[in-house]
Amino acid sequence: MKKNSKRNHSSRVSDLELNSADAEKEKKERQNNFVELLPPEVTFKIFSQLDIWSLCRASVTCRSWNHTIRHSDALWKPHCLTVRAVCQREIDDDLESGYPWRVILLRNYQKSKVKHEWLSGRYSNICSPISLPEKIMYPMDADTWGEILEAELER
Repeated sequence: MKKNSKRNHSSRVSDLELNSADAEKEKKERQNNFVELLPPEVTFKIFSQLDIWSLCRASVTCRSWNHTIRHSDALWKPHCLTVRAVCQREIDDDLESGYPWRVILLRNYQKSKVKHEWLSGRYSNICSPISLPEKIMYPMDADTWGEILEAELER
């Protein structure tokens, strides 16, 4: 019995030490986390300077950054408007459907890259489907393919 009692006491002490160490680590992380220290307007200004890639990378840094970036719809709007230059119909449809800017960007970013390549004539000289680069293809609707076909016919 005494051995069990000693073991239980030892495990409680080590649990307390771990909890204390975790609390100290969490406190240091909070002190180094500008999202929690700065006013929201300043944090927004900092994040708004990031490009899409950097914004996505920042969102996986920690929970508080992820929450701030995910729930700051205005951070995503300028990036969506850039994509809108290529995917105007798609972006406008998503806006009418009530999607937030972040979701609109997620739905249309890759499509805008592929559509831009097609519209710029990158694939004008392709002779067969085998010649198409597989990894950059993206499923597109009939209206999008219609736009691409019109651009090809004008060339």
